[in-house]
Amino acid sequence: MTKNIKIVAAGLMLAATISSCQKGNLSANPNAISAESTVPVSLILNHLTANFIRPEEMPLGQDASYNKNAYKAAQFMVSNYDKYWGTNEYSWSYSGHAYDILKYAIQLENQSVKQVGANNKYLAVAKFFRAYAAIWLSQRVGDIPMSQAGDPIKYPTPVFDTQHDVYKNALQLLDDANTAFNAILTSATQNASFAPGGDIFNLTNLQWQKLINTYRLRVLISLSKRADDNADLNIKTQFATILGNPTKYPIMTANSDNMVYKFNSVNLYPIFASGSNNYNNFLFVGKPVLDITTSTADPRTFLIATPVDKTKFSSFSSYQGAPTGTSLATLFSSTFSNYNGFRYDLVKTGDNAEPFIFIGYPEMCFNIAEAINRGWVGTLSTTDAQTWYNKGVTASFANFGLTLNAAANQNVNTSDVGGVILGSVTTDYATFLNNIAYNTTNSAAALTQILTQKYVAMFSNSGWEAFYNYRRTGVPAFPTGPSNTGYGTVAGQVGIIPRRLLYPLDEINANNANYKTSIGSQFGGTDDVTKDTWLTK
Repeated sequence: MTKNIKIVAAGLMLAATISSCQKGNLSANPNAISAESTVPVSLILNHLTANFIRPEEMPLGQDASYNKNAYKAAQFMVSNYDKYWGTNEYSWSYSGHAYDILKYAIQLENQSVKQVGANNKYLAVAKFFRAYAAIWLSQRVGDIPMSQAGDPIKYPTPVFDTQHDVYKNALQLLDDANTAFNAILTSATQNASFAPGGDIFNLTNLQWQKLINTYRLRVLISLSKRADDNADLNIKTQFATILGNPTKYPIMTANSDNMVYKFNSVNLYPIFASGSNNYNNFLFVGKPVLDITTSTADPRTFLIATPVDKTKFSSFSSYQGAPTGTSLATLFSSTFSNYNGFRYDLVKTGDNAEPFIFIGYPEMCFNIAEAINRGWVGTLSTTDAQTWYNKGVTASFANFGLTLNAAANQNVNTSDVGGVILGSVTTDYATFLNNIAYNTTNSAAALTQILTQKYVAMFSNSGWEAFYNYRRTGVPAFPTGPSNTGYGTVAGQVGIIPRRLLYPLDEINANNANYKTSIGSQFGGTDDVTKDTWLTK
Protein backbone atom coordinates (compact mmCIF):
# COMPACT_ATOMS: atom_id res chain seq x y z
CA MET A 1 0.00 0.00 0.00
CA THR A 2 1.27 3.43 -0.88
CA LYS A 3 0.13 6.32 1.22
CA ASN A 4 0.98 9.96 0.56
CA ILE A 5 0.21 12.59 3.15
CA LYS A 6 0.84 16.20 2.16
CA ILE A 7 1.30 18.55 5.07
CA VAL A 8 1.27 22.27 4.47
CA ALA A 9 4.62 23.97 4.97
CA ALA A 10 5.02 27.62 4.75
CA GLY A 11 5.08 30.51 6.91
CA LEU A 12 4.53 29.01 10.29
CA MET A 13 3.30 25.61 9.13
CA LEU A 14 4.84 22.17 8.92
CA ALA A 15 5.90 21.19 5.44
CA ALA A 16 6.54 17.60 4.68
CA THR A 17 5.53 14.93 2.25
CA ILE A 18 5.54 11.51 3.78
CA SER A 19 5.58 8.68 1.29
CA SER A 20 5.82 5.07 2.35
CA CYS A 21 5.38 1.70 0.73
CA GLN A 22 5.05 -1.09 3.27
CA LYS A 23 4.74 -4.80 2.45
CA GLY A 24 4.72 -7.36 5.18
CA ASN A 25 5.94 -6.72 8.70
CA LEU A 26 8.89 -4.32 8.51
CA SER A 27 10.94 -3.42 11.57
CA ALA A 28 11.11 0.20 12.57
CA ASN A 29 14.38 2.04 12.10
CA PRO A 30 16.12 1.70 15.49
CA ASN A 31 17.95 5.00 14.91
CA ALA A 32 14.82 7.04 14.18
CA ILE A 33 13.58 9.50 16.78
CA SER A 34 9.83 9.88 17.00
CA ALA A 35 7.90 12.95 18.11
CA GLU A 36 7.36 11.22 21.45
CA SER A 37 11.04 10.51 22.09
CA THR A 38 12.78 12.29 24.91
CA VAL A 39 15.09 15.01 23.67
CA PRO A 40 16.99 17.08 26.25
CA VAL A 41 15.41 20.51 26.56
CA SER A 42 18.86 22.13 26.51
CA LEU A 43 19.46 20.60 23.08
CA ILE A 44 16.18 21.96 21.73
CA LEU A 45 16.93 25.40 23.18
CA ASN A 46 20.41 25.30 21.68
CA HIS A 47 18.92 24.72 18.23
CA LEU A 48 16.46 27.57 18.73
CA THR A 49 19.03 30.10 19.86
CA ALA A 50 21.68 29.01 17.36
CA ASN A 51 19.29 29.39 14.42
CA PHE A 52 17.29 32.33 15.74
CA ILE A 53 19.07 34.96 13.62
CA ARG A 54 18.92 34.58 9.82
CA PRO A 55 21.94 35.17 7.53
CA GLU A 56 20.21 38.22 6.03
CA GLU A 57 20.00 39.72 9.54
CA MET A 58 23.71 39.35 10.34
CA PRO A 59 26.05 42.35 9.99
CA LEU A 60 27.54 42.30 6.49
CA GLY A 61 25.65 39.08 5.88
CA GLN A 62 23.26 38.22 3.09
CA ASP A 63 20.98 35.52 1.77
CA ALA A 64 21.50 33.63 -1.46
CA SER A 65 19.84 36.36 -3.53
CA TYR A 66 22.41 38.96 -2.36
CA ASN A 67 19.73 41.66 -2.43
CA LYS A 68 17.52 40.61 0.48
CA ASN A 69 19.65 41.95 3.29
CA ALA A 70 18.45 43.86 6.33
CA TYR A 71 21.25 46.43 6.19
CA LYS A 72 20.88 47.04 2.47
CA ALA A 73 17.18 47.59 3.07
CA ALA A 74 18.02 50.12 5.78
CA GLN A 75 20.61 51.74 3.46
CA PHE A 76 23.46 51.21 5.88
CA MET A 77 25.36 49.32 3.17
CA VAL A 78 25.48 50.00 -0.56
CA SER A 79 26.95 47.72 -3.22
CA ASN A 80 29.12 49.04 -6.01
CA TYR A 81 29.75 45.67 -7.69
CA ASP A 82 27.03 43.10 -8.26
CA LYS A 83 29.43 40.13 -8.43
CA TYR A 84 30.13 40.35 -4.70
CA TRP A 85 27.24 42.25 -3.17
CA GLY A 86 24.49 42.16 -5.80
CA THR A 87 22.62 45.27 -6.88
CA ASN A 88 20.97 47.84 -4.64
CA GLU A 89 17.51 47.10 -5.90
CA TYR A 90 14.69 46.43 -3.48
CA SER A 91 13.73 43.62 -5.83
CA TRP A 92 12.42 41.35 -3.12
CA SER A 93 10.32 38.37 -3.97
CA TYR A 94 9.14 35.57 -1.69
CA SER A 95 9.69 35.83 2.04
CA GLY A 96 11.29 33.09 4.04
CA HIS A 97 9.31 31.60 6.89
CA ALA A 98 9.66 31.08 10.62
CA TYR A 99 8.28 27.55 10.78
CA ASP A 100 11.50 26.15 12.25
CA ILE A 101 11.20 28.51 15.22
CA LEU A 102 7.59 27.50 15.81
CA LYS A 103 8.32 23.79 15.35
CA TYR A 104 11.09 23.76 17.93
CA ALA A 105 9.16 26.05 20.27
CA ILE A 106 6.38 23.46 20.31
CA GLN A 107 8.94 20.72 20.97
CA LEU A 108 10.43 22.79 23.77
CA GLU A 109 6.99 23.16 25.33
CA ASN A 110 6.18 19.46 25.10
CA GLN A 111 9.55 18.16 26.23
CA SER A 112 9.94 20.64 29.07
CA VAL A 113 6.59 19.64 30.55
CA LYS A 114 7.58 15.97 30.35
CA GLN A 115 11.06 16.48 31.77
CA VAL A 116 10.71 19.42 34.16
CA GLY A 117 7.03 19.74 35.05
CA ALA A 118 3.93 21.77 34.29
CA ASN A 119 5.45 25.09 35.37
CA ASN A 120 8.96 25.67 34.08
CA LYS A 121 11.12 28.40 32.60
CA TYR A 122 11.54 26.62 29.26
CA LEU A 123 7.79 26.76 28.76
CA ALA A 124 7.94 30.52 29.38
CA VAL A 125 10.70 31.01 26.82
CA ALA A 126 8.84 28.83 24.32
CA LYS A 127 5.96 31.31 24.46
CA PHE A 128 8.41 34.05 23.48
CA PHE A 129 9.61 32.02 20.49
CA ARG A 130 6.01 31.35 19.43
CA ALA A 131 5.21 35.07 19.54
CA TYR A 132 8.45 36.00 17.80
CA ALA A 133 7.91 33.50 14.97
CA ALA A 134 4.43 34.88 14.27
CA ILE A 135 5.49 38.52 14.32
CA TRP A 136 8.64 37.82 12.30
CA LEU A 137 6.56 36.63 9.35
CA SER A 138 3.54 38.88 9.80
CA GLN A 139 5.54 42.11 9.72
CA ARG A 140 7.05 40.95 6.43
CA VAL A 141 3.87 39.91 4.61
CA GLY A 142 0.65 40.72 6.51
CA ASP A 143 -2.03 38.24 7.63
CA ILE A 144 -0.69 34.75 8.38
CA PRO A 145 -1.84 31.43 9.82
CA MET A 146 -1.37 31.51 13.59
CA SER A 147 -4.30 30.15 15.60
CA GLN A 148 -4.36 26.96 13.52
CA ALA A 149 -0.62 26.80 12.81
CA GLY A 150 1.56 24.12 14.34
CA ASP A 151 -0.89 21.20 14.12
CA PRO A 152 -0.61 19.89 10.54
CA ILE A 153 -2.72 16.81 11.29
CA LYS A 154 -5.73 18.71 12.59
CA TYR A 155 -5.21 21.76 10.36
CA PRO A 156 -3.40 20.75 7.14
CA THR A 157 -4.48 24.01 5.49
CA PRO A 158 -4.78 26.55 8.30
CA VAL A 159 -6.76 29.72 7.86
CA PHE A 160 -5.05 33.11 7.89
CA ASP A 161 -5.45 35.21 11.02
CA THR A 162 -5.70 38.95 10.49
CA GLN A 163 -2.57 40.87 11.33
CA HIS A 164 -4.54 42.52 14.14
CA ASP A 165 -5.25 39.12 15.68
CA VAL A 166 -1.68 37.92 15.17
CA TYR A 167 -0.37 40.86 17.17
CA LYS A 168 -3.07 40.52 19.81
CA ASN A 169 -2.27 36.84 20.33
CA ALA A 170 1.49 37.42 20.28
CA LEU A 171 1.25 40.17 22.90
CA GLN A 172 -0.76 37.81 25.10
CA LEU A 173 1.88 35.10 24.72
CA LEU A 174 4.57 37.57 25.80
CA ASP A 175 2.50 38.63 28.81
CA ASP A 176 1.93 34.96 29.71
CA ALA A 177 5.67 34.32 29.45
CA ASN A 178 6.40 37.11 31.91
CA THR A 179 3.72 35.83 34.28
CA ALA A 180 5.28 32.36 34.15
CA PHE A 181 8.70 33.77 35.03
CA ASN A 182 7.24 35.65 37.98
CA ALA A 183 5.72 32.43 39.29
CA ILE A 184 8.98 30.50 38.94
CA LEU A 185 11.89 32.79 39.73
CA THR A 186 13.11 33.62 43.20
CA SER A 187 15.85 35.90 44.44
CA ALA A 188 18.05 32.82 44.66
CA THR A 189 17.46 31.68 41.07
CA GLN A 190 16.98 34.82 39.02
CA ASN A 191 20.69 35.42 38.43
CA ALA A 192 21.53 31.80 37.66
CA SER A 193 22.42 30.86 34.09
CA PHE A 194 19.26 29.97 32.17
CA ALA A 195 20.64 26.90 30.42
CA PRO A 196 24.41 26.33 30.50
CA GLY A 197 25.42 24.88 27.16
CA GLY A 198 21.93 25.27 25.74
CA ASP A 199 21.64 29.04 25.32
CA ILE A 200 24.24 30.51 22.97
CA PHE A 201 23.38 33.99 24.25
CA ASN A 202 24.42 32.96 27.78
CA LEU A 203 21.65 34.88 29.51
CA THR A 204 20.55 34.45 33.11
CA ASN A 205 17.00 33.58 34.08
CA LEU A 206 16.25 37.22 34.86
CA GLN A 207 17.89 38.42 31.64
CA TRP A 208 15.57 36.19 29.62
CA GLN A 209 12.60 37.72 31.42
CA LYS A 210 14.00 41.20 30.73
CA LEU A 211 14.53 40.30 27.09
CA ILE A 212 10.91 39.18 26.70
CA ASN A 213 9.52 42.38 28.20
CA THR A 214 11.96 44.52 26.21
CA TYR A 215 10.90 42.77 23.03
CA ARG A 216 7.26 43.38 24.00
CA LEU A 217 8.02 47.12 24.19
CA ARG A 218 9.46 46.88 20.65
CA VAL A 219 6.29 45.18 19.43
CA LEU A 220 4.07 47.78 21.09
CA ILE A 221 5.95 50.76 19.64
CA SER A 222 5.80 49.11 16.21
CA LEU A 223 2.00 49.42 16.53
CA SER A 224 2.09 53.22 16.81
CA LYS A 225 -0.05 53.69 13.70
CA ARG A 226 -2.74 51.48 15.25
CA ALA A 227 -2.59 52.86 18.80
CA ASP A 228 -5.68 55.06 18.47
CA ASP A 229 -8.01 52.93 16.37
CA ASN A 230 -7.77 49.51 18.02
CA ALA A 231 -9.00 49.91 21.58
CA ASP A 232 -9.02 46.16 22.25
CA LEU A 233 -5.23 46.01 21.90
CA ASN A 234 -4.65 48.52 24.72
CA ILE A 235 -1.34 49.45 23.13
CA LYS A 236 -0.65 52.58 25.15
CA THR A 237 -1.89 51.04 28.39
CA GLN A 238 0.25 47.94 27.95
CA PHE A 239 3.35 50.04 27.34
CA ALA A 240 2.67 52.27 30.36
CA THR A 241 1.96 49.27 32.57
CA ILE A 242 5.27 47.60 31.75
CA LEU A 243 7.24 50.80 32.22
CA GLY A 244 5.44 51.63 35.46
CA ASN A 245 6.01 48.31 37.22
CA PRO A 246 9.62 47.13 36.88
CA THR A 247 9.13 44.62 39.69
CA LYS A 248 6.43 42.74 37.80
CA TYR A 249 7.80 43.56 34.34
CA PRO A 250 11.60 43.77 34.56
CA ILE A 251 13.22 45.27 31.46
CA MET A 252 16.83 45.73 30.39
CA THR A 253 18.82 48.09 32.57
CA ALA A 254 22.19 48.19 30.74
CA ASN A 255 24.10 46.87 27.75
CA SER A 256 25.02 43.84 29.84
CA ASP A 257 21.43 42.65 29.30
CA ASN A 258 21.69 42.77 25.48
CA MET A 259 21.00 39.71 23.36
CA VAL A 260 24.42 39.56 21.69
CA TYR A 261 25.52 37.07 19.06
CA LYS A 262 29.20 36.31 19.56
CA PHE A 263 31.36 35.39 16.59
CA ASN A 264 34.30 33.01 17.01
CA SER A 265 36.66 30.74 15.09
CA VAL A 266 33.73 28.51 14.12
CA ASN A 267 31.11 31.20 13.52
CA LEU A 268 33.17 33.71 11.58
CA TYR A 269 32.18 37.34 11.16
CA PRO A 270 29.92 37.22 8.05
CA ILE A 271 32.19 39.15 5.69
CA PHE A 272 34.79 36.40 6.17
CA ALA A 273 32.25 33.60 6.17
CA SER A 274 31.18 34.86 2.74
CA GLY A 275 34.57 33.84 1.43
CA SER A 276 36.82 36.89 1.35
CA ASN A 277 37.45 40.02 3.35
CA ASN A 278 38.20 41.74 0.04
CA TYR A 279 34.44 42.07 -0.39
CA ASN A 280 34.71 45.27 1.64
CA ASN A 281 36.33 46.98 -1.37
CA PHE A 282 33.03 46.70 -3.20
CA LEU A 283 30.84 47.94 -0.37
CA PHE A 284 30.06 51.52 0.63
CA VAL A 285 28.45 52.95 3.73
CA GLY A 286 25.04 54.42 2.93
CA LYS A 287 24.29 58.12 2.62
CA PRO A 288 21.56 58.38 5.31
CA VAL A 289 23.72 57.27 8.23
CA LEU A 290 26.81 59.31 7.29
CA ASP A 291 24.70 62.39 6.55
CA ILE A 292 23.44 62.16 10.12
CA THR A 293 26.76 61.46 11.82
CA THR A 294 28.82 64.00 9.89
CA SER A 295 26.27 66.80 10.27
CA THR A 296 26.24 66.31 14.05
CA ALA A 297 30.02 65.86 14.45
CA ASP A 298 29.42 62.33 15.70
CA PRO A 299 32.70 60.53 16.57
CA ARG A 300 31.12 57.20 15.59
CA THR A 301 31.72 58.38 12.01
CA PHE A 302 35.41 57.55 12.30
CA LEU A 303 34.67 54.02 13.54
CA ILE A 304 31.98 53.28 10.97
CA ALA A 305 33.57 54.48 7.73
CA THR A 306 36.74 55.29 5.80
CA PRO A 307 37.62 58.81 4.61
CA VAL A 308 37.45 59.49 0.88
CA ASP A 309 40.62 61.57 1.31
CA LYS A 310 43.15 59.76 3.52
CA THR A 311 45.06 62.97 4.18
CA LYS A 312 41.95 64.50 5.75
CA PHE A 313 40.94 61.59 7.95
CA SER A 314 40.03 63.90 10.85
CA SER A 315 37.59 65.99 8.81
CA PHE A 316 33.92 65.01 8.81
CA SER A 317 33.66 66.40 5.27
CA SER A 318 35.89 63.55 4.12
CA TYR A 319 33.28 60.93 5.01
CA GLN A 320 30.74 60.57 2.22
CA GLY A 321 27.94 58.03 2.14
CA ALA A 322 26.72 56.50 -1.12
CA PRO A 323 23.14 57.16 -2.29
CA THR A 324 21.43 53.84 -2.90
CA GLY A 325 19.50 55.04 -5.96
CA THR A 326 22.67 55.54 -8.00
CA SER A 327 23.50 53.05 -10.76
CA LEU A 328 26.21 50.46 -10.09
CA ALA A 329 28.29 51.78 -12.98
CA THR A 330 28.36 55.24 -11.46
CA LEU A 331 29.02 53.90 -7.96
CA PHE A 332 31.84 51.67 -9.17
CA SER A 333 33.65 54.62 -10.73
CA SER A 334 32.96 56.97 -7.79
CA THR A 335 34.61 57.54 -4.45
CA PHE A 336 32.55 57.07 -1.31
CA SER A 337 33.32 55.82 2.17
CA ASN A 338 33.82 52.09 2.65
CA TYR A 339 33.32 50.30 5.94
CA ASN A 340 36.15 50.94 8.39
CA GLY A 341 38.60 48.22 7.39
CA PHE A 342 40.27 47.77 10.76
CA ARG A 343 36.95 47.45 12.54
CA TYR A 344 35.00 45.23 10.15
CA ASP A 345 37.48 43.63 7.79
CA LEU A 346 40.60 42.64 9.69
CA VAL A 347 39.64 40.06 12.31
CA LYS A 348 37.68 36.96 11.29
CA THR A 349 35.97 36.72 14.66
CA GLY A 350 34.73 40.32 14.54
CA ASP A 351 36.56 41.25 17.74
CA ASN A 352 37.20 44.81 16.56
CA ALA A 353 33.59 45.52 15.56
CA GLU A 354 30.94 46.65 17.97
CA PRO A 355 28.97 43.72 19.46
CA PHE A 356 26.25 42.36 17.21
CA ILE A 357 23.14 43.17 19.22
CA PHE A 358 19.91 41.60 18.05
CA ILE A 359 17.61 42.89 20.77
CA GLY A 360 19.20 45.43 23.06
CA TYR A 361 19.21 48.18 25.61
CA PRO A 362 19.97 51.17 23.33
CA GLU A 363 16.95 50.43 21.14
CA MET A 364 14.78 49.95 24.22
CA CYS A 365 15.81 53.38 25.54
CA PHE A 366 14.77 55.03 22.29
CA ASN A 367 11.50 53.06 22.21
CA ILE A 368 10.67 54.32 25.68
CA ALA A 369 11.63 57.88 24.74
CA GLU A 370 9.36 57.63 21.69
CA ALA A 371 6.42 56.32 23.72
CA ILE A 372 6.78 59.13 26.26
CA ASN A 373 7.09 61.67 23.46
CA ARG A 374 3.87 60.32 21.94
CA GLY A 375 2.08 60.74 25.27
CA TRP A 376 1.60 57.04 25.96
CA VAL A 377 2.87 57.28 29.53
CA GLY A 378 0.80 60.05 31.09
CA THR A 379 2.77 60.21 34.32
CA LEU A 380 6.01 61.01 32.52
CA SER A 381 7.09 64.29 30.95
CA THR A 382 9.37 65.78 28.31
CA THR A 383 12.19 65.57 30.82
CA ASP A 384 11.70 61.82 31.10
CA ALA A 385 11.72 61.43 27.32
CA GLN A 386 14.94 63.44 27.24
CA THR A 387 16.47 61.18 29.91
CA TRP A 388 15.72 57.99 27.99
CA TYR A 389 16.92 59.59 24.74
CA ASN A 390 20.24 60.46 26.37
CA LYS A 391 20.52 56.95 27.81
CA GLY A 392 20.06 55.50 24.34
CA VAL A 393 22.78 57.64 22.80
CA THR A 394 25.18 56.91 25.66
CA ALA A 395 24.52 53.17 25.46
CA SER A 396 25.14 53.17 21.71
CA PHE A 397 28.48 54.91 22.19
CA ALA A 398 29.43 52.32 24.80
CA ASN A 399 28.88 49.56 22.25
CA PHE A 400 31.48 51.32 20.08
CA GLY A 401 33.86 51.31 23.04
CA LEU A 402 33.30 55.03 23.69
CA THR A 403 32.41 56.77 26.93
CA LEU A 404 30.27 59.77 26.07
CA ASN A 405 31.38 62.51 28.44
CA ALA A 406 31.67 66.16 27.44
CA ALA A 407 34.53 66.64 29.89
CA ALA A 408 36.56 63.59 28.88
CA ASN A 409 37.38 63.31 25.18
CA GLN A 410 38.96 60.16 23.76
CA ASN A 411 41.26 59.25 20.90
CA VAL A 412 39.70 57.31 18.03
CA ASN A 413 41.75 55.52 15.38
CA THR A 414 40.62 55.89 11.76
CA SER A 415 41.32 53.28 9.12
CA ASP A 416 41.40 52.75 5.38
CA VAL A 417 39.51 49.97 3.60
CA GLY A 418 42.40 47.55 4.06
CA GLY A 419 42.52 48.00 7.82
CA VAL A 420 45.59 50.27 7.93
CA ILE A 421 45.36 52.85 10.70
CA LEU A 422 45.53 56.32 9.16
CA GLY A 423 45.78 58.26 12.37
CA SER A 424 44.08 59.20 15.60
CA VAL A 425 41.30 61.75 16.04
CA THR A 426 40.40 63.34 19.36
CA THR A 427 36.67 63.30 19.94
CA ASP A 428 34.77 66.51 20.59
CA TYR A 429 31.93 65.24 22.73
CA ALA A 430 30.79 68.70 23.82
CA THR A 431 30.09 69.76 20.23
CA PHE A 432 28.31 66.50 19.43
CA LEU A 433 26.14 66.65 22.54
CA ASN A 434 25.21 70.23 21.77
CA ASN A 435 24.29 69.28 18.21
CA ILE A 436 21.97 66.46 19.27
CA ALA A 437 20.58 68.11 22.41
CA TYR A 438 16.96 67.01 22.92
CA ASN A 439 14.42 69.58 21.77
CA THR A 440 12.30 70.27 24.84
CA THR A 441 9.99 72.77 23.14
CA ASN A 442 8.98 71.02 19.93
CA SER A 443 7.71 67.46 20.38
CA ALA A 444 7.64 66.72 16.63
CA ALA A 445 11.27 67.78 16.26
CA ALA A 446 12.16 65.77 19.36
CA LEU A 447 10.47 62.67 17.91
CA THR A 448 12.59 63.01 14.78
CA GLN A 449 15.69 63.22 16.97
CA ILE A 450 14.71 60.02 18.80
CA LEU A 451 14.07 58.13 15.57
CA THR A 452 17.25 59.45 13.97
CA GLN A 453 19.51 58.44 16.84
CA LYS A 454 17.81 55.05 17.07
CA TYR A 455 18.62 54.55 13.39
CA VAL A 456 22.32 55.34 13.95
CA ALA A 457 22.43 53.04 16.98
CA MET A 458 21.17 50.18 14.79
CA PHE A 459 24.10 50.41 12.37
CA SER A 460 25.10 46.77 11.70
CA ASN A 461 22.73 45.69 14.47
CA SER A 462 19.14 44.67 15.16
CA GLY A 463 18.32 42.92 11.89
CA TRP A 464 15.37 44.44 10.03
CA GLU A 465 14.36 46.85 12.79
CA ALA A 466 15.99 49.91 11.24
CA PHE A 467 14.07 49.32 8.00
CA TYR A 468 10.82 48.62 9.85
CA ASN A 469 11.21 51.86 11.78
CA TYR A 470 11.78 53.74 8.53
CA ARG A 471 8.74 52.07 6.99
CA ARG A 472 6.63 53.08 9.99
CA THR A 473 7.88 56.66 10.43
CA GLY A 474 9.71 57.78 7.28
CA VAL A 475 12.76 58.69 9.42
CA PRO A 476 15.38 59.11 8.18
CA ALA A 477 14.57 59.94 4.56
CA PHE A 478 15.97 57.32 2.17
CA PRO A 479 17.31 58.19 -1.29
CA THR A 480 15.36 56.59 -4.12
CA GLY A 481 15.94 56.39 -7.81
CA PRO A 482 15.48 54.22 -10.86
CA SER A 483 18.51 52.12 -9.91
CA ASN A 484 17.54 51.06 -6.42
CA THR A 485 14.12 49.51 -6.64
CA GLY A 486 13.19 47.67 -9.78
CA TYR A 487 9.58 48.71 -9.29
CA GLY A 488 9.58 51.68 -11.65
CA THR A 489 7.30 54.66 -11.21
CA VAL A 490 4.12 54.65 -9.16
CA ALA A 491 1.92 57.73 -8.89
CA GLY A 492 4.73 59.87 -10.31
CA GLN A 493 7.29 58.67 -7.76
CA VAL A 494 10.49 57.34 -9.27
CA GLY A 495 11.90 54.44 -7.31
CA ILE A 496 9.45 52.72 -4.99
CA ILE A 497 10.77 51.22 -1.77
CA PRO A 498 8.60 48.16 -1.09
CA ARG A 499 6.35 48.04 1.94
CA ARG A 500 6.36 44.28 2.29
CA LEU A 501 7.56 40.97 0.81
CA LEU A 502 5.60 38.37 -1.14
CA TYR A 503 4.17 35.43 0.76
CA PRO A 504 6.42 32.36 1.03
CA LEU A 505 6.17 30.27 -2.11
CA ASP A 506 5.36 27.12 -0.12
CA GLU A 507 2.38 28.91 1.40
CA ILE A 508 1.11 29.91 -2.01
CA ASN A 509 1.44 26.37 -3.36
CA ALA A 510 0.26 24.32 -0.40
CA ASN A 511 -2.41 26.57 1.10
CA ASN A 512 -3.57 28.31 -2.04
CA ALA A 513 -7.27 28.72 -1.27
CA ASN A 514 -6.63 30.45 2.06
CA TYR A 515 -3.78 32.45 0.52
CA LYS A 516 -6.06 33.79 -2.22
CA THR A 517 -8.76 34.67 0.29
CA SER A 518 -6.23 36.56 2.38
CA ILE A 519 -4.66 38.63 -0.40
CA GLY A 520 -8.17 39.37 -1.64
CA SER A 521 -9.17 40.88 1.69
CA GLN A 522 -5.85 42.70 2.19
CA PHE A 523 -4.68 43.84 -1.24
CA GLY A 524 -7.57 43.45 -3.64
CA GLY A 525 -6.35 40.10 -4.95
CA THR A 526 -2.74 40.96 -5.86
CA ASP A 527 0.24 39.99 -3.73
CA ASP A 528 1.70 43.48 -4.15
CA VAL A 529 4.95 44.51 -2.44
CA THR A 530 4.08 48.21 -2.72
CA LYS A 531 0.91 47.88 -0.62
CA ASP A 532 0.81 48.53 3.12
CA THR A 533 -0.51 45.96 5.53
CA TRP A 534 -2.76 46.81 8.47
CA LEU A 535 0.36 47.43 10.57
CA THR A 536 1.61 50.43 8.59
CA LYS A 537 -1.45 51.85 6.82
